[in-house]
Amino acid sequence: KQSFKESFEQAPLYVAVLTYMGFGVVTLFGYLRDFLRAVGLEKCHQAREREEQKDFVPLYQDFENFYTRNLYMRVRDNWNRPICSLPGPLFDMMERVSDDYNWTFRHTGRKIENVINMGSYNYLGFAENNANFLTTVAENLQEYGVGVCSTRQEMGNLDIHKELEDLVATFVGVDAAMTFGMGFATNSMNIPALVGKGCLILSDELNHTSLILGARLSGATIRVFKHNNMQSLEKMLREAICNGQPRSHRPWKKILILVEGIYSMEGSIVRLPEIVALKKKYKAYLYLDEAHSIGAVGPTGRGVVEFYGLDPSDIDVLMGTFTKSFGAAGGYIAGKKELVDYLRTHSHSTVYSSAMSPPVARQIIRAMKCIMGLDGTTVGIQRVRQLAENTRYLRQKLHEMGFIIYGSQESPVVPLLLYMPGKVGAFAREMLKRKIGVVVVGFPATPITESRARFCVSAAHTREMLDKVLLALDELGDSLTLKYSRKKRSAGRPGLHDETDFELDS
Repeated sequence: KQSFKESFEQAPLYVAVLTYMGFGVVTLFGYLRDFLRAVGLEKCHQAREREEQKDFVPLYQDFENFYTRNLYMRVRDNWNRPICSLPGPLFDMMERVSDDYNWTFRHTGRKIENVINMGSYNYLGFAENNANFLTTVAENLQEYGVGVCSTRQEMGNLDIHKELEDLVATFVGVDAAMTFGMGFATNSMNIPALVGKGCLILSDELNHTSLILGARLSGATIRVFKHNNMQSLEKMLREAICNGQPRSHRPWKKILILVEGIYSMEGSIVRLPEIVALKKKYKAYLYLDEAHSIGAVGPTGRGVVEFYGLDPSDIDVLMGTFTKSFGAAGGYIAGKKELVDYLRTHSHSTVYSSAMSPPVARQIIRAMKCIMGLDGTTVGIQRVRQLAENTRYLRQKLHEMGFIIYGSQESPVVPLLLYMPGKVGAFAREMLKRKIGVVVVGFPATPITESRARFCVSAAHTREMLDKVLLALDELGDSLTLKYSRKKRSAGRPGLHDETDFELDS
């Protein structure tokens, strides 16, 4: 069992002030450039409504257009970079340049080779092309082909799908499971099948878009509680039980709590034991999204349920994806047999979407058996342990250097705070010059004052790779002034910082 310890250190006040000033300056210049475009002194590259449609309602909101053309375009070269190799710990990238300030790009025909991949969700390194490991997948491709060309309820229900679902149920420790061809749709298309009008959804404020979309499509009433804040959640549960539905005050048909195992932007791990206790106390249902945590945490890679030493039967709906730790595609829903049987006939993702590709299913089976040790090796458990070791090493070194990083010590998602909009583009470009590929994230995906770089640690990263990344970060931390942490070093444990529990306030 694990204790709950994570860090959300606040930056000095001057950083927030300078960040707002940076956005203010960009906004002022944006209005100036819009004026120059309007009078014809600057060429306008953006798509515009035709003259005969000028009185129509615009397709996009004005601020979205303004933000895209005046701020995003300045740093657009740091996203959608074309990769031309396996997305393992190293990858090759196609070189591209822009002749019109990032409105369009052209490829030079050259490659940037052996870039260290710090952005892919390849937690256990199963996104690989080792012929010895992929023999069963290649044989499956020869036997079944690539596509199924039918839904599971028609002609697309293969024996390999049944094998995969039985294995998933065994892996997560529940009665039954069902799989889907797309991870995003696993959330967005199944939540509407579980709740509807007259039901209440209590959603963490930092939940993924797929959970938010599924909740909105369901037609249920949605209320948002503060991130990992048990007082906020219990207050909403108590009010829901006492007051019932608006106007009629009838009891809610269902109350469903939506949370994630690891939050992909914050690197924080859900307070699952407390949530399970509240769920039992107020007779609510719990939906746990383990997209980033299954395979990545827990002594044997079983996710946050194992991480905390809980009984899987305490979670009503276990959801996960195969796109990260398993190096494949798709997702699953697991739980009681009655739940799975119900979803087989009521889930839009089952009834209307094509079944999972057989080679993809075989890749998942291969990776899952490897983690479980059913392939006769210890490669899987070694990768789980290596991921935990790499995660702790990178987080410890970043703390020692003086960076502000968010999340739990055990989370392989490591957000490094950059704050100022100008530093986001500069950071990504300088890292690429050093042959390190990173993901940078800013507003509106994060709060306006909390732009960041998000590292995803992998078991496939060697110590030499991580040291190269840390050396580059140390250099950039000094040159770009990114070392904002004010935490003191612990006297008892040299090189580590004192960690305290901290709850985000919205």
